[in-house]
Amino acid sequence: MTPDLLLALLGFAFVSSITPGPNNLMLMASGANFGLLRTVPHALGVGLGFTLMIVLVGLGLAQVFEALPWARPTLAVVSVAYLLYLAWRIANAAPPERATAEGRPMTFLQAAAFQWVNPKAWTMALTAVTLYGDGSVLSVLLVALAFGAVNLPCISSWTLLGREMRRFLTSPGRLRLFNWTMAALLVASLVPSIGPLL
Repeated sequence: MTPDLLLALLGFAFVSSITPGPNNLMLMASGANFGLLRTVPHALGVGLGFTLMIVLVGLGLAQVFEALPWARPTLAVVSVAYLLYLAWRIANAAPPERATAEGRPMTFLQAAAFQWVNPKAWTMALTAVTLYGDGSVLSVLLVALAFGAVNLPCISSWTLLGREMRRFLTSPGRLRLFNWTMAALLVASLVPSIGPLL
C-alpha cells in the first residue's frame, strides 16, 4: 500500500468513524446514562468487534452476499428490527441515579455482536475492503489495523460527550428529552446506511 493510499484509508476511517451512526449515538447515550467507566466495555466491543468484522469480510465473508441474493434484504430487516428495539431501550432508559441499580450498559460481547446487525458497520467494512484492499490477507489486515487505530478514539469521543452532557441532564424532563432525541436520531441513522444493504 502506497503512502497516499494509506493516508486516504486513514481519512476514510476517521470520517466514517467520527460521524453519527448507531454505534456513536448509542455510546453517547450510554455515556450520559451510565458514565464513562461503565461504558468502556461497550466502546471496546465496538472497536474490536468492528475490526474483526473487517478482517472476516475481507477474507471472504462479503462473497456470501454474491452467492445468496436473499442475504442482504434479510440482514436489512434484522438490522432495522434490532435498531428499533435499541432505540426503544434508549428512549426509556432510567435516570442516571436509577440506572446504576436498574439499568446496565451494553456489554463487550453485546457490542461486538451488534456490529453484525449494524448497517453502517457493514457499509463501512464493505467499502473499506473494496476500495483499499487488493484481496490479499496482508492488505485486509492493514485495512483492519488502520480502522482499529482510528475507530476507538473516534467512538470514545462520543462517550465522553455523553458523559459531559450528564451535567445538563439533571432533571427528569431534560433526560427524557435527551433519551428520546437519541432514540429518534438512532432511527434516523438507518436511512443513509440501510440502502447499500438492500
